[in-house]
Amino acid sequence: MYNKVILIGNLTKDPELRYTPQGTPVSSFRLAVNYRYKQGDEMKQETTFIDIVVFGKQAESCGQFLNKGSSALVEGRLQERRWESEGQQKSKFEVVAQSVKFLSPKKGASQETAGAGGGDITPPEETTDIEPF
Repeated sequence: MYNKVILIGNLTKDPELRYTPQGTPVSSFRLAVNYRYKQGDEMKQETTFIDIVVFGKQAESCGQFLNKGSSALVEGRLQERRWESEGQQKSKFEVVAQSVKFLSPKKGASQETAGAGGGDITPPEETTDIEPF
């Protein structure tokens, strides 16, 4: 079986960074992914909102360098979470990221200062980390 998802989209809000009881960093955010298509003579756009979860060092990088509106490329796998709430079974799908590539420059960092080694710290081009379990 093969389970791989590749998405490019924009964050709908700042990532939420938290830690497991064992101290593993976990970051979660929602990605808005657009799909454009032509229907007759009219161009239409459909937006899908997808929950992303990232573990480890990569989660800390996402929390530090991504914010609402940032563009990112996410590669990972689709996972279903199930739970019970108020006597009803609930579930949701999310993507567990294996790599995240930052496509937007950090706010306030210009291209000149990013390459010159001065000013703001620039985000890594890509981070990878395997989830802790």
